[in-house]
Amino acid sequence: MPSYVLILFNEIEREIAVGRLGRVKFLPGYYYYVGSANSGVHRVKRHFSMQKRKRWHIDYISSILQVIGAVLTHHSECELASKFSGFQPIPHFGCSDCKCRSHLFYSPTLTLEFLSA
Repeated sequence: MPSYVLILFNEIEREIAVGRLGRVKFLPGYYYYVGSANSGVHRVKRHFSMQKRKRWHIDYISSILQVIGAVLTHHSECELASKFSGFQPIPHFGCSDCKCRSHLFYSPTLTLEFLSA
């Protein structure tokens, strides 16, 4: 199944209320969200909209943090998430339907190293 990585930038340290996860601290830097692209590009395009119903964890932050871009891939969602082993995970974010530790990862710098792993 195809998946994608949404790349977001956070300019300042802040806390954001993320649904049932509660308040989550976000440091300045880059965040990489791994999602399923089962419904094609429509799911990815949704993240670029500021006006959306908050349904998933990512909806709570994608309207606050700056969405930089997205990368589509042929890897499964969980397989792609495993490629972020060197990144700092945000525990339990976006992975309530699988056994992954997280589907959101932090890096102080912009990198695309997950594409070559």
